[in-house]
Amino acid sequence: MKNYIYKIIIFIIAIIVIFEFTIGKHIDQFNQKINTFTTKEGRKEIVSSLKKEIKKANEKENYLDEEERILIRNFIKKIKKELEIQD
Repeated sequence: MKNYIYKIIIFIIAIIVIFEFTIGKHIDQFNQKINTFTTKEGRKEIVSSLKKEIKKANEKENYLDEEERILIRNFIKKIKKELEIQD
């Protein structure tokens, strides 16, 4: 009977440790990200980061490289063609 109880206790402790090292870490990271959005300081940090990225993007001469331009142009042409057919 004692061996059974010891095995159950060891098993429960092992499950708790495994949970903390696997799923528990992911839950903690998720909670930290949620806290960033819910606190006033976190929102201010996000807004300032966005402003900095927009300023950096405005300083660039070209937003897209040649391959991206070709892909987007072909995609827009295809959409225009589909819209003309449906009218």
